[in-house]
Amino acid sequence: MNEQVFIAGKGIISAIGNNVAECLDALENGRAGMRAMHYLDSVHRQRLPVAEVKLNNDELAKLAGLPNIKSRTALLSLVAVKEALADAGIENFKNLRTGFISATSVGGMDKTENFFTEFLTDNSKGKLQDVINHECGSVTELVADALGIKDYITTISTACSSSANAVFLGARLIRNNIVDVVVAGGTDALTKFTLNGFNTLMIVDEQFCQPFDENRRGLNLGEGAGYVVLVSEKVAATLKNKPSVILSGYCNANDAYHQTASSPDGIGSYLAMSGALKKAGLKPADIDYINLHGTGTQNNDIAEGTAIKRLFEPHYPKMSSTKTFTGHTLGACGGIEAAFSILALEHGIIFPNLRLQTPMVDLPFVPERELIRNVKVKHVLSNSFGFGGNCSSLIFSKV
Repeated sequence: MNEQVFIAGKGIISAIGNNVAECLDALENGRAGMRAMHYLDSVHRQRLPVAEVKLNNDELAKLAGLPNIKSRTALLSLVAVKEALADAGIENFKNLRTGFISATSVGGMDKTENFFTEFLTDNSKGKLQDVINHECGSVTELVADALGIKDYITTISTACSSSANAVFLGARLIRNNIVDVVVAGGTDALTKFTLNGFNTLMIVDEQFCQPFDENRRGLNLGEGAGYVVLVSEKVAATLKNKPSVILSGYCNANDAYHQTASSPDGIGSYLAMSGALKKAGLKPADIDYINLHGTGTQNNDIAEGTAIKRLFEPHYPKMSSTKTFTGHTLGACGGIEAAFSILALEHGIIFPNLRLQTPMVDLPFVPERELIRNVKVKHVLSNSFGFGGNCSSLIFSKV
């Protein structure tokens, strides 16, 4: 039950890069991924910037190596998962007890929208093939089948905390000797339904988002996928490239305050962070960097900031929101930012909180505005706080 869970590999595709190396280069050089909509067909195309992956579906299918998969959500997932497994280099992968835990909030909705556009015009039209993979679990199963994973497969959909929850469920499975290896993370593609929903909530920024800025206006939606390969101590000992990072702490909490808003006092955020610290056996002072949930909405940033003040005052670790690069990737953000957190540990870097001009007056700390290199980073806290008060925090540590 107390064995360490190692991070053997990671994979990312996002608006700032089609793989880990490209994403790291963008993070180090301050290149954000937001732009005017290019692939998503929306009436808001000229008004709302988004953070799209810079490949169309045919290009994604070629990169994934499976042209028969049409769902953009599944294609993004497969690209990131394949990179994570290649990075892990587990030679006897198929002989081990393996699991795939994938998170998504969109599922195959991107194709469903295409079906209904034609069907509502003429009910004799519309390709039923477009709705087969609508539900979230179908996307997970498509990718699991492509990978040959059969021992444990499940889908998590808890809004923005989804893939963080996937990661620590994977760790629990390994610690309870149910599986040896778990590929865990999440994927989401941009859809009109999602964009329209967030726009109705009036929390979408018409400019590039400014998390933790006093004058923040809202979030930019993004898409992508991020996964990590979790392995047991036994498997880690067999790998040629010995893992140097573990998932040391994790916690999920729910403040049940509101369907789409965090409690103003940040109680869910506080419970998640403090619970993760307790699980890891760490004190607040041990954390070197916080990858903030940091969406850029008025409610989220003050709630998260209030919780950080309560937990860390008076000594605050360095922190930043990488959603200033990738946009808010919803069900994928916990997986993508888990990989970013691991990169911070591996390379000794702190990523900048882009476009931060005026610090929030109600908070006694300011996220980092510039990239910091050659810094000691031993413990990273990564926050993912979702709708309905579902809040999760992960702690990654160097060994």
